[in-house]
Amino acid sequence: ILAGAGSGKTRVLTTRIAWLLSTGQVSPGGVLAVTFTNKAAKEMLTRLTSMLPVNVRGMWIGTFHGLCNRFLRAHWKIAGLPQGFQILDASDQVAAVKRVVKAMALDEERYPPKQAAYFISGSKEEGLRPHDIAPPDPHTAKLIEVYAAYEAQCQREGVVDFGELMLRCYELMRDNEAVREHYRRRFAHVLVDEFQDTNKLQYKWLQMFAPPSMPKGVFAVGDDDQSIYAFRGAQVGNMADFEREYRVPQVIKLEQNYRSYAHILDAANALIAHNSKRLGKNLRTDAGSGEPVRVFEATSDYGEAQWLLDEAQQLHRGGTARSQVAILYRSNAQSRVLESALFNAGIPYRVYGGLRFFERAEVKHALAYLRLIENPNDDTSYLRVVNFPTRGIGARTIELLQDAGRASGRSLYQSVGSVSGKGGSNLVGFNALIEGLRDDTRGDTLRQIIE
Repeated sequence: ILAGAGSGKTRVLTTRIAWLLSTGQVSPGGVLAVTFTNKAAKEMLTRLTSMLPVNVRGMWIGTFHGLCNRFLRAHWKIAGLPQGFQILDASDQVAAVKRVVKAMALDEERYPPKQAAYFISGSKEEGLRPHDIAPPDPHTAKLIEVYAAYEAQCQREGVVDFGELMLRCYELMRDNEAVREHYRRRFAHVLVDEFQDTNKLQYKWLQMFAPPSMPKGVFAVGDDDQSIYAFRGAQVGNMADFEREYRVPQVIKLEQNYRSYAHILDAANALIAHNSKRLGKNLRTDAGSGEPVRVFEATSDYGEAQWLLDEAQQLHRGGTARSQVAILYRSNAQSRVLESALFNAGIPYRVYGGLRFFERAEVKHALAYLRLIENPNDDTSYLRVVNFPTRGIGARTIELLQDAGRASGRSLYQSVGSVSGKGGSNLVGFNALIEGLRDDTRGDTLRQIIE
């Protein structure tokens, strides 16, 4: 399905699942549906619940990473992971890479941990392990060494990053015939939303569940004109490859837009007509022409803010409630000038966005304690909270602890006895705190711990 913006991509996917279930062509357990955001996955489950008297909670509907996490939780042993493996978010991954760079005594200016983390993530999105990469130059060769050391560190600590979830799941399906055949028999229908955003590894992962050689209901929905994630590995060419490799007999185009007026669509169509290698479609609407699109070019960011302010005030004087006026900006750095203009004019406003809940420091600290209760050998979590709140454990003590851990090949938690002095005593006290928490919560569920 080649579906334009606002044409109902998620709806058509959900309706197809409901039709397959209601007509008895497949059971709920025989459907695998993949999308890119938790919001879209939740929306699909909510819509299915309203359409059918079926318990959808156990269905395999979710994001790529969410489904891979579920898969690896079920097959942790043969995947070579501890049962309670933890997942590193982006900032935790950079912190873990930084420890590797430091342990290898590399210059952080020449090998910035953030750039090394990008290299590792990009390699995993291509399905490449360190030994699969041919270094074109000495700098890349050193990054490959960082990648290999990072993998060893993650394996030792029992943690995985988001890229590892996908790659580990793919490798298990590729290398274990019994597991592969089980899931190929189980899922009679595989459905993919936002197909234009898939990267090389995600496409190969899908082929493990539904190879082109097997007669199976594979249903992909996407829009090549909305492919904006090439910077993080998305390959819009997967759509053309899918059409060719799966011998798609017919491409259905959804060109009716239910979101915008004609003036907006005409402007968008005129712009994207210049894109090369388009699969081709033209959005239309029955909503009417709407207001003409206006473009204003300001001489500075302050001039832009003043123009936006004047527009908002004019709308308000015309009877539009302030809550019905929104200002969209490209990056968070642009908000300061806009907020200053609104504040100085005495106009109330609310900023949406900023740090997401799980990126807040206090939440990450709380999660780090919970992770240490589950797995005290998680060095990333250990470093985050070992001196939070302050326990008299300074940077020098941490360096000695890390040196001891590297020398013995053990985790920081296990290496505390190697550090002497007051800092070492404080480390022993922190370990005792974690051990006490583990004893107090042994046998409890996460919900019981939180309560």
